[in-house]
Parts: sequence; C-alpha cells; structure tokens
Amino acid sequence: MPMSATADTSKTVKLERYNSYLRKIHSTKVLNASSKVLFRATLLVALVLVLLFAINYPPLSDSRAAAAHHLHRRSFLSTGLFSSSSSSSSSSIGGAAWEKRVRQSSTAKRPRGLSVLVTGAAGFVGSHCSLYLRKRGDGVLGFDNFNDYYDPALKRARQALLEKQQVFIVEGDLNDGPLLRKLFDVVPFTHVLHLAAQAGVRYAMKNPQSYIASNIAGFVNLLEVAKAANPQPAIVWASSSSVYGLNTENPFSEEHRTDQPASLYAATKKAGEEIAHTYNHIYGLSLTGLRFFTVYGPWGRPDMAYFFFTKDILHGKSIDIYRTQDNQEVARDFTYIDDIVKGCVGALDTAEKSTGSGGKKRGQAQLRVYNLGNTSPVPVGRLVSILEGLLGTKAKKHLIKMPRNGDVPYTHANVSLAYKDFGYKPTTDLAAGLRKFVKWYVGYYGIQPRVKKETSHAEDSA
Repeated sequence: MPMSATADTSKTVKLERYNSYLRKIHSTKVLNASSKVLFRATLLVALVLVLLFAINYPPLSDSRAAAAHHLHRRSFLSTGLFSSSSSSSSSSIGGAAWEKRVRQSSTAKRPRGLSVLVTGAAGFVGSHCSLYLRKRGDGVLGFDNFNDYYDPALKRARQALLEKQQVFIVEGDLNDGPLLRKLFDVVPFTHVLHLAAQAGVRYAMKNPQSYIASNIAGFVNLLEVAKAANPQPAIVWASSSSVYGLNTENPFSEEHRTDQPASLYAATKKAGEEIAHTYNHIYGLSLTGLRFFTVYGPWGRPDMAYFFFTKDILHGKSIDIYRTQDNQEVARDFTYIDDIVKGCVGALDTAEKSTGSGGKKRGQAQLRVYNLGNTSPVPVGRLVSILEGLLGTKAKKHLIKMPRNGDVPYTHANVSLAYKDFGYKPTTDLAAGLRKFVKWYVGYYGIQPRVKKETSHAEDSA
C-alpha cells in the first residue's frame, strides 16, 4: 500500500507538470499572435497618417507647388461654400445646379446680346458695369474673390444689388486655373471685361506681392485660359492713368511715353499692357486696355480720397491735403462712374472678335488702348470745398507735402481717341458727381437727418 500511494503521487505531479507546460505553450502562442495583430494595426495606422499628411501637405522642397495647391484648395472650397450659401438651389463647383446658375446669368436676354465674364464684379467699377450690361439685356457672369483690401461688407452689398438683377458672382481667385477653365467650358463667352486687380498706389509699399499675384500673375492666367478657349473672347481690361508716371506732357495722351512708372502699382499696370501686346501678337486675342482717371461716385472705394474725406469730415477728424514738393496744389482728373461705365461699354461694343482658335493665331487681331477721364483736372482743395458745402460741415484741414510714395501731383486726360472710336464723352462735372455720391453715402451709412437735410438742400439749390 505505501508503494502504490507513492506511485499515484508521482503520476499526479507529472500530470500537473505536463499541464503547466501546455499552458505555457498556449500563452506563448497567444502572445505571439497578439503581437502580430498589434504590429499590423500600428503599421496600418502609420500608413493612413502618412497618406493624410501627403494629401494635405505637399513636399516642402517645392514651395511653389505647395502654394499653388493651397491656393487652389482654398479657392475651390470658398467657391463651393459661397455657391451653396447664396442660393438654396446652388451646389458646389461643377454641380448641375451651379452650372445652371452660371448659364442663366451668362445668357443674353436681347437679340445678339453679349455674354460677358466680368472679373472684379463686386468691385466699384465692376458692379456698375455689370448692372448696366444686365439691364440692357446682355448676359453677365461675375467673378470676384471678395478680398479684405477694404471692407468686404461693401462688396457683399454690391453683390446683393447684382443678385436682384439675376447676376451671379462666382467666388474665386484669378490664379485658380481649373475654376476659370470650368467657366469657359460651361459658357462660350463672347467678351471678358477684366476689372479685377489689386488697386491703390500707397498700399503697394506695404504689400507688394499682392500686386504681382493679382495684376500680373492673375492677368496672365486669365489670358492663358482665354487663348485656349474656343471661341476666344474679345477682352477689355482696366489699365490705369498711373502708367503715365513721371510724364510731364499735358494733357496725357495715349501717344506719350509710359516707361517711367512712379509706383509699383503703375509698373504692374504697364506690365499688363506689354503682356496684352504679347498675347495679341502670338495668340490672336482681341485686347483693349482702358486707362482710368480717378474714378469716383456712389458705391465707391473707401480707400479713395473723396470717400475717406467725407467720412473724416463728418466725424470731425482732420484731413491731410497734399501739396507738391514745390508747394503747388495737387490736382486730379476726377471721372464720374457713369462716364466710366459708358466708356467700358463703348469699348466692349466696338471690340472686334479674336482671331485665334484653341490657342493658335489665325490672323491679325485688334489691339487698342484708351484714356477714360473727365478732361477737367480739379485741385484737391476744390474737392474738399465742395464736400464741405454738401455736408454742411467745415473740414479740419492739415496741409502737408506729398510724400514720396508713388503718387503723382497732376493728371489730365486727353480722350479724343476714345471719342473718335466709340463716342466717349464725359458729361458729369465734379460738383454734380459729388452731390450724387454724398446722397448715396448718407443713405448707405445711415447718417443723421441733419446731414441728409443739408444734402437735400444742396440738391434743390443746384
């Protein structure tokens, strides 16, 4: 009996050791399997993260490609968002509802009407031209990036006016090639009125790159898309009187030299004229440049002197009135917005068809440049006096020497060429134009009734 008990105990111990060995083997297999699963999951997550990083952040070695990617992505998203927010029936770029709005806005409502793409349509001149064209029955599609160079709320208010006339503004950037090509794929535009640009002489000293990106790169991108379109549109675009720069011959004529720009803004506009010549010569694009002279009026730009003079006078702030370095009065050929619109439309109506097709020139194409001014330079001091009378308030004047920031002391337009070719003839003098501007200003900004009464009285006595 003792020997049998010993044998049983020995068997039990061996059995327990064997079971323990099996458990260790099983645990090892489970651990190995878990490790493999964890490794594969970690690898999968890492690959997903790398893929996401590559999509959202292009290689740092190609900064230009990265910038272009970011610009296109931002522009595409902003356009899609605007399309959906501006109308419940709209959709993102390329959608059926979006294309329908683009076509409806671009379709003329009169026989042989134009189909015009207006860039900078939410801007001062662009909104006025778009309204005029639409009201006479032309098809108008707007294009604007709604940047914050000045208060975007004013641009949105202009946009609301255009919406009432069924003019749709596509929100996007001129450097967004795919978006522009999409528009030309959807609509066979007969004309382009290119008014989008980075404006202002003084701002160029603070942000020069914005002028290069918009006035040069953006213009080239538009021309690249237009040259490849079939049919190619005729293009009328905004140059500037600033191209005359340091020219001392008066009045300024299109035949005068323009190779001495006094500001970066002027240089970009002059570059635009040379670029236009190139695309006309190589690709047969019909191009007309318009040199605007100090445009003013209702819905104007807040960065212009007449605009911020009005604001500062009403708020009792002093205003700087520049004198030349030799103590002469600074004078400008102030041109009322309605006269500028007539000039733009006249240029559109007389623009000949482009001669190219699909980027290939078939023959000589029209190339023109015109002054659009008022032909009557007025000293800035006289401008202030007129505003004082209309506002019923004396200005606190601060006379200072004109800084060397690119401004020129005097502008005077000779418009005989525009008159000969399409009957351009300005009809609004500064006093009448400012009266209309002040009436709009006090209404738009809700100025107190006292000022409105003074304005009304000024109109009655005129």
